[in-house]
Amino acid sequence: MSLGRKGGPQMIVMEARVTDSTHLELAQAIDTPPGGKVVVSVADPTRDGKELEEWAPLSIEGLASAYAESEPEYSAGMLKEPNPEYEG
Repeated sequence: MSLGRKGGPQMIVMEARVTDSTHLELAQAIDTPPGGKVVVSVADPTRDGKELEEWAPLSIEGLASAYAESEPEYSAGMLKEPNPEYEG
């Protein structure tokens, strides 16, 4: 899954395997060049997995409601004031 505004930073959620205490092996390739920086969020393995199982569906529901299929499509002609920084 990739989220973010067009032209801005993107968030990608994926699994990774820990190869040692400072290295991860990603489940798929990313478009970050060698030496590039990424931000990593790690689930704490010492915490109760049941709590994560309870929160995960709520997180998915919240994200789904933010990007619902029923949202209207807006054409450029409907804009009152165009964003001069938009690169689309």
